[in-house]
This record gives sequence, C-alpha cells and structure tokens, in this order.
Amino acid sequence: MSGPRSILVVQTAFVGDVILVLPLLALLHETFPGTNITAVTIPAAAELLSGQPGVQGVIAYDKRGGDRGLRGLLSTASRIRAARFDIAVIPHRSLRSALLCRLAGIPVRIGFDTSAGRFLLTHTVRYVGTDNEIRRNLSLAVPLGVPSPPFTIPRLTPSALDGLVVDAFLRRSFGEDALRPGVTCVAVAPGSAWNTKRWPESKFVSLVRFLLDDGNRVVLIGGPADRNLCSRLRSALPDRRLADASGRLSLLESAELISRCAVLVSNDSAPVHMAVGMGVPVVAIFGPTLPSFGFAPPGPRDRVVETMDLYCRPCSIHGGTRCPTGTFDCMNRISAERVRREVMAVARVDT
Repeated sequence: MSGPRSILVVQTAFVGDVILVLPLLALLHETFPGTNITAVTIPAAAELLSGQPGVQGVIAYDKRGGDRGLRGLLSTASRIRAARFDIAVIPHRSLRSALLCRLAGIPVRIGFDTSAGRFLLTHTVRYVGTDNEIRRNLSLAVPLGVPSPPFTIPRLTPSALDGLVVDAFLRRSFGEDALRPGVTCVAVAPGSAWNTKRWPESKFVSLVRFLLDDGNRVVLIGGPADRNLCSRLRSALPDRRLADASGRLSLLESAELISRCAVLVSNDSAPVHMAVGMGVPVVAIFGPTLPSFGFAPPGPRDRVVETMDLYCRPCSIHGGTRCPTGTFDCMNRISAERVRREVMAVARVDT
C-alpha cells in the first residue's frame, strides 16, 4: 500500500499516551510526505500536536464532555466521514475508537489484535505487552509497508511565545537572576490521574526539603487537578527557592519549563513523557504498575524507582483508587532519601 491521500491517527486516551504517539505521526509523515495526516485526540492534548511536522489537522473529540455518549460519537464520526480519510491508524485499544473509524466509513482500519474493537478493524498488528509503547505504536505502520520502523523518541515543540511565558514565570518565582547559570533547578510532579500511582504527599515533602538543602531550586509541575496538592507542598515548605507552576501553564509551556530543569521527578504519569519529549532525564516512581508494561522513560540517563518482589504488584494495568491490600507497600517502601540519591546521580551524569 503506497501513497494514500489521507491518514487519520486516533489516540483519545490520556495526555501521556498522545505524546507516545508522536513518533508514529512523524514516521507516517516521513513515509508518505504528500499525505494529509490528521489526529483525533482529547481536547486537553490537542495543543501538543501543534507544530508537529506533518500533522495537518487535529480533531478534538471531547468524549467525556460535549461529545459524550452515542450522539457525540455519531457527530464526531460524521465530521470525520466528511473528510473522507483513506486509512485510520488506531493506537488506542478501545471499542469506541475502532467504532468511530468504522462509522466514519474509513475503508482501511489498522489497530492492535488486543483492541476491544478488533472485529471492526481490517488489519491487526500483534500487541507485544512487554515492549515499549513507542515501539508498539510504530509497529502499526507495518501494514503500510514499513517492515522495521526505527525506534525514535517523541519530540515536543514549544513555541517562542511559550519560552517567553516561562521566562516571565521564572523571574516572578525566583527574581531577576532566575536564569543565571550555576543553580540547578529540579522539576517535581507529584500528581497522577490514578490515586495509587501517587507517591505519598509526606514523602514528596521530605524529598523537596532534601533537594532544597542540597542547594537546588525546585519547581512543582502539574495541571489544574494538581493545584491543591502542590499548594499543600508549597505551604509545608515556605522557601523562596520553591515555585509552584501547577495549573498556571499550558501543556507546552509546562514542557518548556521542564526543559529548563536538570531533571524531573515524577510518578508514572504524563510529565514523565513530557520530559522525555524535551530531552530531560527523569527519575520515575513506579508503584502499582510495572516498567515492563512499556511506559517507563526509555533514555540512558532515566531512572526508575520501584519496590521489587511484592506478591501484589502489579495490582492493575493503570493503578486504582485504593490499594487492594490496604498496605500501599509498593509506594510506602520507597524512601525520600532513595529518590534523592537517584536525582543526584542523574544530575551528575547530566553535567
């Protein structure tokens, strides 16, 4: 199959999942340079695709808001049908994503053999559960004639305006010398959409205190849902070298802010992938989930901190609202001092 007129790529899961599909979008653009490539994603992630090479359009599918339910599905399918796409590539393994493309009348629909909507697909690709998610996504190009897609790291593209916004934030937070060299800045992202993926708040307080005592500046990273958590951390540590950016910046502005830092400390959540997309090393804290699921940061400087040899781990694919054993051992056994040592090791390698 060669030279399609248009390709639709559908990923309507979380922000981190959209970042991990960027290498696939880039590969499709490089393989079919004259093809119109459009992405369907959730509204919150749409801005991440602005400026991405080869992405001609973005369709925001607000499946949990204005487009929820059958009416929203049919309306979105109608919009997609009007564009008459030749091919749909569907990394998202949900029934809804496959059904959306079928209702839109896209003749070629490629997805994983583990998709809940695989019976609606025309081509399926084996989902290798232990592979990196980026590599899995790239494998969806195989039916399009790319037999061995090369592994590539996602790249986010903040604008010059995003840079100016971050400059202003840093000056407000740390004063006029905010951008001077010689002081290490560490980004810390304490939130997660999944409750059991969050390292305990008290441990983040201890870690940030360690980082400040080591002479670092620290910036708290997060979205609007993380404002209360980050505010409590900020209140527990009244230090002028600690700034809170949660809910104050857009996703690309947050990515630009992470790029100004030497390292990011984060739970297994979207900021990990944002840092990877900006070339910043990560210390990722994994609790109920496993790095072998394919969502660990892939860089040579990246570190994963986890509690090994627990009979109850993993307890689910994504984590959940509460620990099924009531102990939360997977997170409670990770000390702030241990994470601090990993941060120091990464910072040394980085310099």
